[in-house]
Amino acid sequence: MKKVETDMNDELRPEYDLRSLRVRKLGRGRKSFGGVIRLEPDVAEVFPDAEAVNEALRFLIRVTKENQPISNLKGDA
Repeated sequence: MKKVETDMNDELRPEYDLRSLRVRKLGRGRKSFGGVIRLEPDVAEVFPDAEAVNEALRFLIRVTKENQPISNLKGDA
């Protein structure tokens, strides 16, 4: 079988280096950050470690969920 040669012209500009792109994870693996999350210095001063940051974020999530307005289930105006 004969190989078909294709003449591909690269029309991208040199500054568009696609080799540096990363594929975004989909599904369950997407939630894992897999690396270090950097805090701004003023925020980092308040929290002694990662567990303190996680605890504060969980508290914020809980408070936000508790304070969301209840939707009008009966359709009252």
